[in-house]
Amino acid sequence: MGARRLYYLGPEGTFTHQAAIEASRLLAAGAAADVTLEPCADAASIVRAVGEGSGWGVVAWENNVEGYVVPNLDMLIDARDVAGFARVGVDVTFCAFVTPTTYERAMAARKDGESELDAVCRVCTGASAHPHGLAQCRRFTQSHRLREMPAASNAAACRDLVDGRIAFGPEICGSLYGLRLVARGVEDFHGARTEFLVIARRDDVHDELMAARARGVAEFESILTFIPLATGPGVLADALDAIRDAGLNMTSFISRPIKGHDGTYSFIATLDAAPWEPRFHALLVEIIEHGDWIKTLAVYPRRERPHPPVDEWMLPQGGVRCTMETNETLSASRSDDATMRKELLW
Repeated sequence: MGARRLYYLGPEGTFTHQAAIEASRLLAAGAAADVTLEPCADAASIVRAVGEGSGWGVVAWENNVEGYVVPNLDMLIDARDVAGFARVGVDVTFCAFVTPTTYERAMAARKDGESELDAVCRVCTGASAHPHGLAQCRRFTQSHRLREMPAASNAAACRDLVDGRIAFGPEICGSLYGLRLVARGVEDFHGARTEFLVIARRDDVHDELMAARARGVAEFESILTFIPLATGPGVLADALDAIRDAGLNMTSFISRPIKGHDGTYSFIATLDAAPWEPRFHALLVEIIEHGDWIKTLAVYPRRERPHPPVDEWMLPQGGVRCTMETNETLSASRSDDATMRKELLW
């Protein structure tokens, strides 16, 4: 068996490239075939190549700052013969780069007492990165009054960087593309992480999952999407009741609109189980027999995830939470608390 292609969002140096390197290690450990990494210009090209049987792919799936990578989620829902069978994570931190010419010009015009970074930003008009990268570095762009300029990928922004602009990307991009690093850790939230799915044609996914089971992998996680064909009060609640009654732990639940049709949605649930488990199989049968549309987007070995408490400092501004004091207020039906009335709109 020859080398298997593994497509990723290029060029070299993207976070997806890093995820593909990690995925290739996992795949090499579980299969006899070597893995060859091949860049693609965009995620749509990856999904198309996988669907045509040219190889497997790696696509960004979810970020713990920006949430799901919606275009990739939508593509996987719409793909005819593509699903995920492995999941890898990459820590995400951004560096700010400029061309050597921009750096030299900034240093020549640097004012007394001005920091190197401020001098560079003063001669730059825009910042470029993948849209998710720009969203994660917005505090930097706003504080330096830089116009956001989306790119196909963070590495592409670095590769194609022109004078008078800043690019955000992984630190490796500096050496790859001959750029000058002017700041590290420019993301708004430290501790960011992006999860990626390794995708293949559905027959390959089935074979890989069976091979994983044969190697002793016992616990899996699945991403399921369904569309209730009947709409109205209680339809979604009935579906969630079915998941609960099956004893399945749901770790994520979101909705996506069916494009161009007001009031219609597909629902995506991540569940701690595999479709071949009796309780999950029974759920699938129940949903199908109800006449709803259903599709399994991915199944992969389950990893332990943290279950940290939500501390008070993490909460958004405003809102109401139930403390001893507010609970007593609610129990006494005292509606004279101005803050509570404002937040709850009663």
